Amino acid sequence: MSAIGLEVMGIRADPDLEKSMRVGLASVEELLRGSVRSEFSFVTEASRHLVDAGGKRFRPMVVLLAAQFADPDAAGVVPAAVAIELTHLSTLYHDDVMDEAPLRRGAASANARWTNTVAILTGDFLFARASEITADLGPEATRILARTIATLCEGQIRETVGVGPGQDPIEHYLRVITEKTASLIATSARLGAMLAGADPVTTDILAAFGERFGVAFQLSDDLIDVASPSEDSGKTPGTDLREGIPTLPVLYALQGEDAAARRLRDLLGANPRTGAGVTESGVVEALELLREHPAMGRARAELIRWSSEARECLAPLPDGSAKTALESLADFVIDRTS
Repeated sequence: MSAIGLEVMGIRADPDLEKSMRVGLASVEELLRGSVRSEFSFVTEASRHLVDAGGKRFRPMVVLLAAQFADPDAAGVVPAAVAIELTHLSTLYHDDVMDEAPLRRGAASANARWTNTVAILTGDFLFARASEITADLGPEATRILARTIATLCEGQIRETVGVGPGQDPIEHYLRVITEKTASLIATSARLGAMLAGADPVTTDILAAFGERFGVAFQLSDDLIDVASPSEDSGKTPGTDLREGIPTLPVLYALQGEDAAARRLRDLLGANPRTGAGVTESGVVEALELLREHPAMGRARAELIRWSSEARECLAPLPDGSAKTALESLADFVIDRTS
């Protein structure tokens, strides 16, 4: 990972940390590619599909940064980062099947290129590879990752089932993204610290940071999906609206009684999960309404709250380049929505 790559994620790093991260991420990439190989060449091809498509390797970065608080060169750190990335990639294969997504990272998704069955089984194969790696890291690492995978699945099921009777949709949404997104980032920090030999208090602090930062990271994506032109974000605005995925700005807006809120309910339905069938012109109109709605300010205030809590988690840790880098991540998720 080059200095530019670190800057893309808003990470401020001194030359020593930058070098350590670059070397660590190169090792992660090498082991990652080796881990998806199979004697069956078709499995290798399908497994490498998303590996070759790129990505920021953000979760491995969190593993490596957390390891800086002890011995970043400890033998288990790079394998842990690979296991985390394999877990993340496996969820992408499954997500594309559930969302019927034709593209992933600018290329045809695995389900579009082959079939849903191939995509699901490839995701399962990557889960198995991640478990195999963590088995070599000891029972505690294996237990932590297994529990995280269960949490990821619970979050996806919770989102699929939707809000229950009498349940606050905002609380439901925050629970979903804590389980679906933040749990794996928290585990990235926990395993990085633990396998580097950090003490339990430091490990818990970094895991708490990871969870709060993970929620903030998803909330910033929510805002970008509404507010940013595609040429700035690299993503098509309104993707979540098209897929009927409720996000925080939408949920806040639908609670209102103003004319814009009433029109959004007409376009999306009172339950935004029913909005998957909205027309393209409806998506465009909904984006225009949301961009001018106070709900965006409320959602950004919630983002700032989670980011600030993440930063506060780091306060007990010793000052240094690794702490500064994590603090810069917490700032980045706010700055990217400005």
